[in-house]
Amino acid sequence: MESALPKRKVHHLRGYDYGRNGAYFITICTHQRRMLFGPNRAPVGADSISARMATRVFREIIGQYPAVQCRYFVVMPNHFHALVEIERARADMESAPTVISIVQAFKRYSTIEYIRLVKGGQAVPFDKRLWQRSFHDHVARNETDFRMIAEYIQSNPQLWHKDCFYEEPPHEP
Repeated sequence: MESALPKRKVHHLRGYDYGRNGAYFITICTHQRRMLFGPNRAPVGADSISARMATRVFREIIGQYPAVQCRYFVVMPNHFHALVEIERARADMESAPTVISIVQAFKRYSTIEYIRLVKGGQAVPFDKRLWQRSFHDHVARNETDFRMIAEYIQSNPQLWHKDCFYEEPPHEP
C-alpha cells in the first residue's frame, strides 16, 4: 500500500561516506525560516544573544573532535552556514565524526540552549522545532571550490539585504 504522504527529498549524495576526509559546506535553516537568530532588518554585523549561543555551541562541538576543523561559519537570522573540514589522520577512526553526526549534535544542543533562552525571556519562542528536519550540504571538490565557499560564507552578512527573506525597513516620515 502506497503512503499518501509525499516522499522527502534526499539532500545528500547517495552512497557517499560523510565521515571521510574532505571539506563540507553545510546550510541549516530554521523551521519555517523564522528569524530567530537576529532581527530581519539588522545592520551588518548585528549581534543577538541567540546568535552568540549558536556560535558557542558550534565551537564547543567542533572542539570535541581533533579530526574536525571549521575556519568559516556564520549564523544568519534564519540559517547557519559552515565549511567543515574532516581530516581523519588527526585522530583515530572512532573519534572522527561524520558531517551528519556534527549537524545532529549542533541541532540538539543549540535547541536545548535556545529553549533556556526562551524560558529566560531572552529569545523569541519557536513553533514545534527550532531547525528544519534536514540540512543542505555540498562536498567541496577542489581548492577553488573551497575558496569560493569560504568567500560566500564570509560575505553572507554583507549580502543579507539581497536574500529573498530580507525585508526593507519601513521609511520614517
